[in-house]
Order: sequence, then structure tokens, then C-alpha cells
Amino acid sequence: MRNDVNSIIEEADIPSASVLDRRFIESAYFFDSYRAPLTRPHAGIFDIFHAIFAHHPIGMKIALIIRNRIVSCFGLDAPTTSKILNPEFKSNYAVGEKIGVWPIFSMTETELVVGHDDKHLDFRLSLLKVTDGETASVVVSTICVVHNVFGKVYLFFIVPFHKWGVKKLISSAIAAGRL
Repeated sequence: MRNDVNSIIEEADIPSASVLDRRFIESAYFFDSYRAPLTRPHAGIFDIFHAIFAHHPIGMKIALIIRNRIVSCFGLDAPTTSKILNPEFKSNYAVGEKIGVWPIFSMTETELVVGHDDKHLDFRLSLLKVTDGETASVVVSTICVVHNVFGKVYLFFIVPFHKWGVKKLISSAIAAGRL
């Protein structure tokens, strides 16, 4: 089952239907995008977000806590340990509120854009629900714009973990039947 789940997660382009600012995408130092099928085509965008990002394995939570402690030494805002271990999720949100640890930048019925801006880099994470007839999928896209060398160094170390982590969270959500 594990290989089957991973084989249905496809690398994708950032969808043109996304509300992500095209200038932000064009100035990106790093971006990636993954498409996965939805077995629950009527799920709302918050349900999809929760299905993927509310279920971090404990090892991933520990890695995030360590990363947050390291980056906070360099003056970056980082979620507290309690926010990582016990994230709070609601059924409804508004732009400007936080979902999990991230502020919401934009939301529509089919797309949620969260992210964070700091002095080293700005990032956006988009979840876009794409429906084609009776089939539906979600496209998870990450875009990072760097402001200085520290942002580039940070991404050098984080990108391999990010790519593995996003695919792991999506595949776990599929395997558990949450998507």
C-alpha cells in the first residue's frame, strides 16, 4: 500500500487557477507543487488542510521543534513547542487568523493560502482543490522568496526535509482515508 500511495502523488506545476500572486511566484528562489487525488471530493478546503497538516508524526514534530529552536537563535519567529505538539484547529477561519501555526493570507471555496514573512524569506503554502467532473484532487504548492544569504542557506538545509515531509504528510492522509 505504501508504494501505491506514493505513486499517486505527482509533482505538478503551480496551477494557473491559483490565487497566488504571479509576481511572488516569478521571484521565487524555491517552489514545489504536488497533486494528489481526493477520495472525498466534497471535502471543504479546511477539511483538506486538516487532513494533511493536523496529523504530523511525532518524529516530524520533534524535528520541527529542533528547527524552531535553532532559527529562533537567528531572530526568526517560530512557533512554540506547545503549538507544535498541540496545534489548535477550528472548522471555520477568516483571512488574518492562524490555521495551525500559519496566518491565512487568502481563502476561497477551493483554495487556502497560508504563509509567513520574515527578514530572511517569505513563504506561501497553497492548497488548491481541483475538480474535474466527478473526480477531484488537491494541489499543494510551496513558494519561497528569499531576502538575503541567510534565507538561501536556510533553504539549502531545509528543502530536502521539506520535500520529504510534504510528500509524507500527503501520503499519510491518503493512506488513513482522510483525503
